[in-house]
Amino acid sequence: MKIEIWSDVVCPFCYIGKRKLEKALAKFPQKEAIEIEWKSFQLNPDQKTNPDISTLEYLAESKGWTLEQAREISAQVSHMAEMEGLAFDFEHAVVANTKNAHRLIHLAKASGKGGEMKERLLKAYFTEGLNIDDSETLISLGKEVGLEEESIKKLLESNQYEDTVDQDIYESRLIGVKGVPFFVLDRKFGISGAQPDEVFTQTLEKAWPEFAKENPQLEMVGDSTDSCGIDADC
Repeated sequence: MKIEIWSDVVCPFCYIGKRKLEKALAKFPQKEAIEIEWKSFQLNPDQKTNPDISTLEYLAESKGWTLEQAREISAQVSHMAEMEGLAFDFEHAVVANTKNAHRLIHLAKASGKGGEMKERLLKAYFTEGLNIDDSETLISLGKEVGLEEESIKKLLESNQYEDTVDQDIYESRLIGVKGVPFFVLDRKFGISGAQPDEVFTQTLEKAWPEFAKENPQLEMVGDSTDSCGIDADC
């Protein structure tokens, strides 16, 4: 059974939701029969990469908040991340456009390493404060998961996989994705946001008996409270 996941590399709830799904899968009896496919989604396609300011500073400016307000709100999200074993550092996270990062994930996906690349980019952004739109950084991260340096350079010097990223985003609109993370199980059940653990478990158990059915209707599970919306409305 396939689980398709639309998410962005700079979406905190996407990282948190990833961990929640992984916990549910770890105890799911049929976990070996589950295929994960990562789909691209950009919260802000027009975002300009700016390593001179932190994500906290950008958030305060774009939302009209004080820096202290941005810290307080980010601290709440960081606490949620801690509950999943993740360490977020918004003070040092670099404001970056994610198009190239998504293209790198698709390059990795072609070698069966899409999940590894996704995880590495999320950690690079949220924990390590790396610029995920910097070519040298992307080359280094890609090599870490086993991609060839020349293949990554060729990717970054061309428009390879740009159409694939755009197609993922277009497809998300067709199925009604308004925010990420968005999980689609067997093209029938949808989970919007980083829902409570039991939602992932219950939906897996509900989707499994249905997964052989053809062309099912998408059934929504849960609301979209813990998700990031278009234009980075987290």
